Amino acid sequence: MNTYVYGITASSHPALPKGMGGIGDPARPVRVLKEGALAALVSDAPDGLRPKRRELLAHSAVLDEAGAAGCVLPMRFGSVAPDDDTVSSVLAERSEHYKERLTALDGKVEYNVKASHDEEAVLHRVMAQNPELRAMTQANRQAGGGTYDQRLHLGEMVVAAVKAQEAEDATDVQHTLEPAADAVSVGPDSSGWLANVSFLVDRDGAENFLTAVEQLRSGHPHLELRVNGPLPPYSFVEPGPAEPAITSAAEHAEE
Repeated sequence: MNTYVYGITASSHPALPKGMGGIGDPARPVRVLKEGALAALVSDAPDGLRPKRRELLAHSAVLDEAGAAGCVLPMRFGSVAPDDDTVSSVLAERSEHYKERLTALDGKVEYNVKASHDEEAVLHRVMAQNPELRAMTQANRQAGGGTYDQRLHLGEMVVAAVKAQEAEDATDVQHTLEPAADAVSVGPDSSGWLANVSFLVDRDGAENFLTAVEQLRSGHPHLELRVNGPLPPYSFVEPGPAEPAITSAAEHAEE
């Protein structure tokens, strides 16, 4: 049976509660595979695993429990290896990399920040900042709406102005919050978001980071910010220099 991997930690990490269950229905017992100075939190992988709510919560629960006792390198939901021996081999082959990551991420959490525009507010903003747009809008209004070509040209200019504002705001989000974080990971482009950025934050400094978020929010009333965290530092666990032997059977779902 395939082996499901929740995370990687030090072999000296405190044990999980006896009988703790993970993914699957019924829940597969979570066990610890030790290899030298490292250990992997694993269970048997059920067939047909899908990122359903129950499974996502079970994956997170294992990481939360383990993370409360010390640093854990979280694996994305759906990380599966062919068997226990493969997991042990990966730990042995990438021992130095994973030990470095455990040291670097000790006491750290991740906050993901997504930003979008309040459509009405951003339109007011670009109109206020662009005299040419205001003049064209006024001219069209006085001409009873203007010709088709005039309306089309105005619409194209408005779209271009909003796009430029999106690019400016995406930069502002990252640059404003970056000083309150230890590291930054820019996420993939996603429909509906002008910025999707993860920040690595010292757990004890989370209040400073959240204060920076509120300052960003108050200084950019045309932005809608969604903050998700604290999370295990998913975005800051690089697989290492070799191709991963642990593959993802299902993409990690966004909260």
